Amino acid sequence: MTAQQKKTPFDHLKAFLAVLGPGLITGAADDDPSGISTYSVAGATTGLSTLWLALISTPMMAVVQGMCARLSLVTGQELAALLRKQLPTWMAYALAIAVIAANTINIGADVAGMAAAAALFVHLPIWALSVAFGLVTLAMQILLSYAKMSRVIKWLTLTLFAYIITAFIVHANWLDILKHLVVPEIRFDANWFAVAVGLLGTTITPYLFFWQSALEIEEAKEHGERTVKQRRGTNEKQLADAHADVNAGMIFSNVVAVFIIITTASTLGGHATHIASAQQAAEALRPLAGDFAYALFALGMVGTGLLAIPALSGSSAYLAAGTFQFREGLNEPPRRARKFYAVLAGGVVIGIALDFLGVNPIDALFWSAIVNGIAAVPLIAAIVWLASNRKVMGRWVSSPLARFWGWLCVALMAMAAIAFIVTSFHH
Repeated sequence: MTAQQKKTPFDHLKAFLAVLGPGLITGAADDDPSGISTYSVAGATTGLSTLWLALISTPMMAVVQGMCARLSLVTGQELAALLRKQLPTWMAYALAIAVIAANTINIGADVAGMAAAAALFVHLPIWALSVAFGLVTLAMQILLSYAKMSRVIKWLTLTLFAYIITAFIVHANWLDILKHLVVPEIRFDANWFAVAVGLLGTTITPYLFFWQSALEIEEAKEHGERTVKQRRGTNEKQLADAHADVNAGMIFSNVVAVFIIITTASTLGGHATHIASAQQAAEALRPLAGDFAYALFALGMVGTGLLAIPALSGSSAYLAAGTFQFREGLNEPPRRARKFYAVLAGGVVIGIALDFLGVNPIDALFWSAIVNGIAAVPLIAAIVWLASNRKVMGRWVSSPLARFWGWLCVALMAMAAIAFIVTSFHH
């Protein structure tokens, strides 16, 4: 009997867990406080009717994120640098500025969401909690190396299980859930399409593309591949491991989203007149599902914020560095990558400042998710085109099936955005 045949299921599990990294971290970061608020609003206002979108968006997420990983593994470069070389300069700059602006708004909303959730349990001013959470996430990125930070973030992904547990506490109707998961339901009104575009925009969102790509490069640097020439090229095992990592991360991300929609639809769908945030959802859950569900739902926001804010500010820094060509990297000390860390810190500081300007973070966030859903269309099209381009990818071009899902993602998001605009105009 060979060594391969002697491997136990535990050995296979250990091998699988060993390949988890950028994909898992990126997938978990997708369920940030802003995303949780969007999913909560979806369940509370449209019930289970948008649940099927999570099912079909999972393979689309996995394909697009897999393409981002594949592009970096093959070329040894980050997505922003590739877009700068392949797209007209004005378009690359416009995309970078739009995504960085959206990321900054998201940071402000996420910090506010964490603070509001913590304030349900800790009697401190929300502004003080906002500043504290912002500074903690900033310190994580400046003081910790990529390797240390990624280990911290991997453990933080466990906080997302709070939302899976909560769905079982509220005694949901699982037969009804299964029906809505597999049978598409479309409501022809502006609110439903706003929620649908918001869900897609917060699930398949631009910052994830750049974060995934950047983390692949950081992983390569951890293995001693410091230059583009050293990183260029890949092999079957590297790609298989990357896709396993990405698929696990995206499935985990959408499973959590499904359970949040189930929780709020099963309890608040018929009981709440207006839910504008996850904090309101948590408070409304309390009389319906009890203190434990309330605490889990609210405190999960803090853990998810610690996951997401580094991804948002980090992706902005990598995107700016790749587009405007300056030194980058979480493994670089701040004195060697001043512009990179300036963008990173600026995103967090401006995000915190937004909370002091009286802007309703949840309203800004929900609409920024819709804007992201619209802006992601040309960006995903560029990613699919690059991953299908033999001049860029050589023998490692994406498969016909991956290209199909990629273009389907572009088409679906474009149709959802157009439908929202049309229904809003006639509303």
